Amino acid sequence: MSEPRWLDAAQQRDWRSFVDGSLRLTEVMERDLKSRHGLSMSEYEILVRLSEAPERRLRMAELAEHASQSRSRLSHTCSRLESKGLVFRGGCPKDKRGVYAHLTDEGFAALDRAARDHVETVRDFFIDLIDPADLAAVGRAFRAVAERIDAAGRDASC
Repeated sequence: MSEPRWLDAAQQRDWRSFVDGSLRLTEVMERDLKSRHGLSMSEYEILVRLSEAPERRLRMAELAEHASQSRSRLSHTCSRLESKGLVFRGGCPKDKRGVYAHLTDEGFAALDRAARDHVETVRDFFIDLIDPADLAAVGRAFRAVAERIDAAGRDASC
């Protein structure tokens, strides 16, 4: 077995800063959405994805992929959103096995209200703190991370 490729001091510092900062930022966003709008981050993400989809609907399998949730977790989250009247699930006319999640008008209105506050939280605790060139670098870096994870998932499923 080969020796692990240990991080040097600067890499370790930056890695720990990323882990700590991203966890704390997620906690701030989660707390803000929950206290102001009664939504979790995962619920908010589902509403966003549905709002951006044609006819404000997506197949559950596609929504799970876009929202980075397992199908069972997505089902539980959609059940909570359904109980709030923000989403409803319905069958797929072309495929009797398929199920769509639909964003209701009430769900769209709730998302609109939440998004107005959420963008300010994102700006206050992330966007406005970072130099534009550094922000572009963060974007490039995490697109590369997402692509690597997607590729690893494809390789594992073959």
